[in-house]
Amino acid sequence: MPRGPRLIVPEVAVHIVQRGHDRRDCFRHDTDYLVYLSNLRELAAKAGCAIHAYCLMTNHIHLLVTPETEHACAQMMRNLGQRYVQYFNRRYERSGTLWEGRFKSCLVDTAQYVIACYRYVERNPIRAGMVASASAYPWSSYNGNAGRLVNQLLAPHPEYVALALEEAARHRAYEELLTANDDPTFLAAIRDATNGGFALVGERVKSALPADLQRRLERKPPGPMGKASEAEWRRNLELELGLRPRPG
Repeated sequence: MPRGPRLIVPEVAVHIVQRGHDRRDCFRHDTDYLVYLSNLRELAAKAGCAIHAYCLMTNHIHLLVTPETEHACAQMMRNLGQRYVQYFNRRYERSGTLWEGRFKSCLVDTAQYVIACYRYVERNPIRAGMVASASAYPWSSYNGNAGRLVNQLLAPHPEYVALALEEAARHRAYEELLTANDDPTFLAAIRDATNGGFALVGERVKSALPADLQRRLERKPPGPMGKASEAEWRRNLELELGLRPRPG
């Protein structure tokens, strides 16, 4: 079955996940993480992608980015993947693929979804039981977004900036947000949307898109038909079989 085109909209944030092949480790040493981040900074700038949040886990990565163009994410991830695989294979004297096919992604818009996605990305090590707090994990953007370190890789999303007028207050507000427990409903929603290539966006983005893209924003009901068409099919079949009185 052919792969459908990835849903990317210029100037709308995207949550990206890329996993290692067969869930194998993509990072074995601190140097590996540093090489990946160095390449990410360079190639994101070249492609026109603003990096808002990231987390490099041992066998997969999470990014929250805003692309300038429709093809910016694909360009960045293609070049980043190829360059890092070349480095990784040389360092560990191996050959072959490192990544599990294409990266997965979903659009993320509105304050509710954008900030929740920041949290989702940077709390990954906590959910995995690797650390007790986001600040203890060195390979995520949390310490930069919380103002603990100056991270030149990061570009703040407007919804992050809107947390507070002053930078110090913004950092405090962000730290407080990251201490709250995860919402299971959002966790299920972001995973479903990312794995399926759908979107978590508000009416502003929906209404601005062409009709063909609007139809791709949400998952269709399961099965060969939606609820409305299924009800009509059942009604017609009942009429045909004499199980429902005919109107009039």
